[in-house]
Amino acid sequence: MADTSPSANASNQSPSRPGSPTLARPTPLGIYDRPRSEGISGIEIAAIALSAIWLLGSAVFFLSMPSAPEGQESGNSGLMFLMTMLAIFMPVGMIWVAATAAKASRVMREESQRLQAAIDAIRQAYIAQQHSRDKSIEPSVARKLDEIAAAAKKTETTLATFHTRRDAVQPARHTPPPMAPQAADDQPKLALGTTSEETAPPLAREDFIRALNFPETAEDAAGFSALRRALKDRPTAQMIQAAQDILTLLSQDGIYMDDLRPDRARPEIWRSFAQGARGRSVAALGGVRDRSSLALTAGRMKQDPIFRDAAHHFLRRFDRSFAAFEAEADDADISALADTRTARAFMLLGRVAGTFD
Repeated sequence: MADTSPSANASNQSPSRPGSPTLARPTPLGIYDRPRSEGISGIEIAAIALSAIWLLGSAVFFLSMPSAPEGQESGNSGLMFLMTMLAIFMPVGMIWVAATAAKASRVMREESQRLQAAIDAIRQAYIAQQHSRDKSIEPSVARKLDEIAAAAKKTETTLATFHTRRDAVQPARHTPPPMAPQAADDQPKLALGTTSEETAPPLAREDFIRALNFPETAEDAAGFSALRRALKDRPTAQMIQAAQDILTLLSQDGIYMDDLRPDRARPEIWRSFAQGARGRSVAALGGVRDRSSLALTAGRMKQDPIFRDAAHHFLRRFDRSFAAFEAEADDADISALADTRTARAFMLLGRVAGTFD
């Protein structure tokens, strides 16, 4: 049997290990003990005493009463017996009803105190656990942030390599002859000719769509091939760079395009947007319903001028690129482009910026 003595209660209440939560206010001994029967309480003793006094007084009263005449006693004996019993036992019953109510009130009060103390202990334990968890999470959070920054830097480096050209090594093998000195008023001759961008074949629509979605993984060879071909087209390269910048900034707030599931808009609405329609006629394009992403983006747009400039630059680039794409694309191409990461970023930023209002 468990020891329920005051000393045992005191040992249970004392902190046994460091770091245990302390209560907000002193807790009486035994407050966490399971309620147990206490035998006869003071309330019951008082009820027994009052009942005994009343029964004794009733016995003295009725025994000292003069007896009724014989003629009346035979006619009213039953009624007199009933009234006598009520006069004796009804007050006793009322005494015990009051005693039971007082005892129940005291039990309820003790249970309320025990419950309040338990709630305080749970709250203090939760606060202490949160503090210890925060201290343990801080190093892991910093490590995760470092990993994210390293991954973003690696992605930027990978994309930057697609822009590299071998023009830097050409002068070492083909050094141009020194130019003859010219007069001060002579203008230098400009080498006018066709550039490689003008002679390059137009970018295929499939590559444009695949490039705007960016490679899925590091092993996505088809995605990287499409991205390299798209970066050779100057307007598309500017569009991809703007999309990469805004996606990197959004990821700093934990907003990733793969997590968004926007409502799909019909190709006719996308064509209307490409042809210059704005406002409620193209409101279906703002199909992003994620409240947390919208709130975080709106707050960042108001507070961070760098983010705001990058977002507006991205919206302008997307507007121009999509207008040129829509002129040659069919409905299937537009639906595929609307499902890319770049298009989802446009839906999110366009709704925050009020493009569809």
